[in-house]
Amino acid sequence: MAATETRQEQRPLKKEEKRVLALLGLPTLTLALTITVVTTYVPKLASQFTGSTTIIGLIVGAEGFLALFVPLIAGAWSDRIDTRFGRRLPFLVAATPPLVAALAVLGFMNSLGGIAVVVFIFFFAYFVAYEPYRALYPDLVDEEIAGRGQSTQAVWRGAGTGLALVGGGLLFGVARWAPFVAFAAVAAAGMAVFTVLSIKRRPKSRRDGDPKSVHQKIADLWKLIRGDGRLRAYLVANALWELSLGALKTFVVLYITNGLGYSVFAAAAIVGAVALVVLVAAPVSGRMADRLGSTAVMRLALPVYGAGLLVPLFVRTPWVLVPILPAIAFGGGVIMTLPYAMLIPLMPKGEHGALTGFYSLSRGIGVMLGPLLAGVAVSVFKGPLSSTHGYAAMWLVCSAAVLASIPLVGQVRDEDD
Repeated sequence: MAATETRQEQRPLKKEEKRVLALLGLPTLTLALTITVVTTYVPKLASQFTGSTTIIGLIVGAEGFLALFVPLIAGAWSDRIDTRFGRRLPFLVAATPPLVAALAVLGFMNSLGGIAVVVFIFFFAYFVAYEPYRALYPDLVDEEIAGRGQSTQAVWRGAGTGLALVGGGLLFGVARWAPFVAFAAVAAAGMAVFTVLSIKRRPKSRRDGDPKSVHQKIADLWKLIRGDGRLRAYLVANALWELSLGALKTFVVLYITNGLGYSVFAAAAIVGAVALVVLVAAPVSGRMADRLGSTAVMRLALPVYGAGLLVPLFVRTPWVLVPILPAIAFGGGVIMTLPYAMLIPLMPKGEHGALTGFYSLSRGIGVMLGPLLAGVAVSVFKGPLSSTHGYAAMWLVCSAAVLASIPLVGQVRDEDD
């Protein structure tokens, strides 16, 4: 009862907490911008060189392959080192130049092989930067406001995603290289501002216990996973959520343009409207999570979201789809906001970097499989779903993953649930 009352009586955020959350949100905006333009518009770029959706899925699925090991190493390593600027910031500084460079040249690639190589470099740099950065949240944000912290991050993430979806579509319609060059410049500026402000503030992350080697960290992580059923359930559930999101991001523009016959500009407008709903879902779901618990909110949202994803599989009529899209977008906002907040209470002290890597390991499994399975589904269902050239099959993959995760959520509980 006391725990429930604590959740219901939320204290206001302190000024320092607001400043920290605002500062931490800046890399989320820039990194979400870059990852979204790559995962969404590289498939459109690659489709100029191949008609195989399976190959496109494999290229984008490289994100998931790298997420299987780079985050674990980078996250655990960032637990161990220490500098005058803290443990996490040096990773962001080192990874930003190759990330920005790869993004800038991507639109100028004139072969499928060139695209694949540059995308691989981009994803590698992305994970070197992102995992130590995400570990700053449990380092610097109290568990009491973890839900609101993640909802704030999700707002920044939604803003970056929305800007990439809308701006990327408009710029891609002008020139295929334009969105990649423009957002590379934005990412460079955003990370530079974050670095300068962080150095001025000296936000050193806390050190808990003696430093361990990367090998020891990874060994400890697997020991934790083997001994905690909640972590194992979370691993699979989060992989399924990311599988759904990965499939959707990879093929949604191709579904709208190649499947439904709309222009890239129209696709940008449609996904932009959806992104606005995601922005609303982020703070709402965060506040609900602080009151009710993140797992409770997920149990409520997932059945509605999973069922809603099936509607575009069978329906193309705008007057039917338009009322459903907000529900789909809201559900997408929830699963973009709360999974990491669900993991924070399961983190032992001193293992923030390693378990942040664990989070991206689970992400990586889903992100690797989502584009690949969706690409295969599009190829297989080209005949039965000929009205959309098979692209509607991605909705089946997305829905099946979300619905399959529902039994697992009950096994992952916050301490106070």
